[in-house]
Amino acid sequence: MLRREVLAALAAFVAGRATAQGHSGHQPAPIAANPSPDRLATQFGGAFTLTDHSGKRVGDTDFLGRFMLVYFGFTRCTDTCPVDLPIIAQAFDAIGPLAEKVAPLFITVDPAHDTPGVIAAYVAAFHPRLIGLTGSEEEIAAVAKAYKVHRRKLTQAHHASGDYAVDHGSLTDLMGRDGRFLTLLPHNSGAERLAGILRKYLA
Repeated sequence: MLRREVLAALAAFVAGRATAQGHSGHQPAPIAANPSPDRLATQFGGAFTLTDHSGKRVGDTDFLGRFMLVYFGFTRCTDTCPVDLPIIAQAFDAIGPLAEKVAPLFITVDPAHDTPGVIAAYVAAFHPRLIGLTGSEEEIAAVAKAYKVHRRKLTQAHHASGDYAVDHGSLTDLMGRDGRFLTLLPHNSGAERLAGILRKYLA
């Protein structure tokens, strides 16, 4: 029932990935008029090769056998990321030993700034098991496209020369042990709700 409920909600967003609170909208072409749940489940995720916060090259196949909780953000984010990541951390603590089954991934949408060293300090502030991932512009563009996450640089009047913000989608994907999409977790679900959803999939 939970999977059908979430996928039904996902169908409402097939014309565009839900965006972060306070971020501007993004409307890519519709996937289908009335896509089936099984078809929706094939629309998110895919192969990737990135660099983790220790500087090691890793790919999606390195996480096979574990669930992946995939979140996109950037270290200079001032609104959604500092809210969402503590919720994810609290949910992880709440599910206890079940958390060992999950690889929580923070994938930057700002690779020009977010080097492995920068991300290492950032993810450590939220949870010791959070894995930060970065890469080249081309690698980040490819994984963002695979997960249907929009991203674009924004330069506003208050920014100093060369400075910018990044508009990006902020939902969290739960991927199965085989790397296939399981469900989409809204960023405002709260730690208790998120922990409950994780228990249902991980138990």
